Amino acid sequence: MSSDHDWDRPAPGGLHLVQQLVNSADLEEGSDDLADPEALGAWLHEHGLAAAGERFDAAGLERVIAFREAVRRLLLAHNGGRLDREAVATLDALAAGACVHVEFGPEGAPALVPCAGGVDGALGRLFAAIARAQADRTWERLKVCPASTCLWAFYDFSRNHSRTWCTMSVCGNRAKARTYRRRARAG
Repeated sequence: MSSDHDWDRPAPGGLHLVQQLVNSADLEEGSDDLADPEALGAWLHEHGLAAAGERFDAAGLERVIAFREAVRRLLLAHNGGRLDREAVATLDALAAGACVHVEFGPEGAPALVPCAGGVDGALGRLFAAIARAQADRTWERLKVCPASTCLWAFYDFSRNHSRTWCTMSVCGNRAKARTYRRRARAG
């Protein structure tokens, strides 16, 4: 069973970038690391998805936020929720502009790399990370907490892939308390 101390442990490989992007908006605190185009540029640079000083506009910010929120909704399906077809359509539309291709490095190892820079390049790298995670069967382990006030992305390190909450000590206990109160009123 997964312990509570790993609730913010990063997902493996490039999937950690997807996790960090989803968590760039803290719904419980009401904060967003991508508040404006300048903040987007700083965030992308800090996470190795853009060059230092690369500038982004409001349209680029809107596309990255659309990606983030569509992935968040998609990750609910990894945690027992229903597949959000609108989220899938949004990701398909964004993927059309985020071209990636196979490139062989100096050692001859293939890698998926973006065909463009800017937002398309950043999204291309994120889509490539998702594709790699799907291929190595780790994609389904990236989930979001089902608490509507939380929706924090976490990686399910449990052996049987059964973890539900970002942290049992906060969201899990809140859900248990609500269930207990509901049963007490009904009983």
